[in-house]
Amino acid sequence: MYTMSNCPWCIKTKQSFTDWEIPFDCIDYDLSDEQTQEQIIEEMDECNANGFPFVKIGNDVVKGYNPSRYATLLGLKY
Repeated sequence: MYTMSNCPWCIKTKQSFTDWEIPFDCIDYDLSDEQTQEQIIEEMDECNANGFPFVKIGNDVVKGYNPSRYATLLGLKY
């Protein structure tokens, strides 16, 4: 999961995963070093994503805040 530390949609995304007790790795783009930011942008460009949050679940990518899609990919009821 790539997020911005002050983005309300990113905060909601992290809270959804926490509420569902789903472990996740998260990198805040704006708090990362330049090399990490370049890697994030490269990965997002490959997926035609241009905003945060950016969530990968398995081989699937979810662009933006979409809790119903997260739940579906995680096999949860929403």
